[in-house]
Order: sequence, then structure tokens, then C-alpha cells
Amino acid sequence: MTKGNASISRRALLGAFAATAITAAPTFSKAAGFLRNAGDIRRIKMYSARTGEHLDMIYWIEGEYLRDSLDEITHFFRDWRDDQTKTVDLRTIDIMAASHSLMDCDEPYLLLSGYRTPHTNAMLRSRSRGVARNSLHMEAKAADLRLATRSVNQMAAAAESCRAGGVGRYSGSNFVHMDCGALRHWGA
Repeated sequence: MTKGNASISRRALLGAFAATAITAAPTFSKAAGFLRNAGDIRRIKMYSARTGEHLDMIYWIEGEYLRDSLDEITHFFRDWRDDQTKTVDLRTIDIMAASHSLMDCDEPYLLLSGYRTPHTNAMLRSRSRGVARNSLHMEAKAADLRLATRSVNQMAAAAESCRAGGVGRYSGSNFVHMDCGALRHWGA
């Protein structure tokens, strides 16, 4: 097979994956509904290029959230600029985990932004039109995520299929925003 054919086959495979993810993914009113069918555990895998930290954490077993695990996730989500934390909303973690599971992906998320202090949010807002004044990042209810092995559209389609919060596509910057706020989506 020539390099050109391999490229076409790869595109065809990725296209088929995207179509399958959109059509085969079940619709749920809450991401937790999907995760209830995933077995007796919930797991989140992430890393941060900013801090060099990695997280591979089971945070829920047999109907119970694990407090120590949630504390570690909250620390991981901290505003690294100010080293401040706020307890991460469990719904956001569930949306991330459900989306990850729907994509059948073993790669950890790259967390670009989790919790932001009002100070950090104001600084980022002064540099970019894409930062909301009342961002859910300031309430620890949002995450900006990237996967090297999945496109922005694949990630967003998985998150949107959970029907559990907001999903923003930032194709130019190659990341997806997921939050547990009102059901909505934006971006291209």
C-alpha cells in the first residue's frame, strides 16, 4: 500500500468513527446515566502540560464517590497560575468520563483549563474574546480538553451525546470545552 492510500484509508476510518460516534452514541439526560451502565467504577485520566502532573483516578465505585479521589481531582483542576482550588462539580467529572468512554479511548485528556480564579479569568478575558465574563471555569464546573487521537468534532459529538451540559468546539485552538451548565453548544 502506498503512503497516499494509507492516508485515504486513515481518513475513511476516522470518518467512519465520527459517523459511528454520532449515530451509535445513546442520548441521556445526564452523563451519569450512561456511566451507570459502564460497570461498578468510574475513572478519569488526564495530564497537564502546565504542571507536568498526570492523573489516572478511579473516583466512583459501586454508587459512591470516593472523597480522597475527588480531592485529588480538585487539586489537579486547580488554577495553576494562583495555586488556588475549588471543589470540582461532580457532574463535570461525569461528563468528561462518559465522553471519554463513548470515544473508546485509552489516551488521557490533556487538561488545558479547569478551575480559574476570577483574577485569572479576567486576565485571560483581556487577552481573548473567547473567554466569558461569568465563565463556569470560575465555579469549577468546566474543563477545556484535548486528545491527540481524536478530533475536536469527535470529542464534541461524544460530549453532546451525553446531553448533560455545554459543549464548545474550538477547532482553531484544537480543544473542546465541556461543562455542567445549561444544555447548549457552540463553535465550529
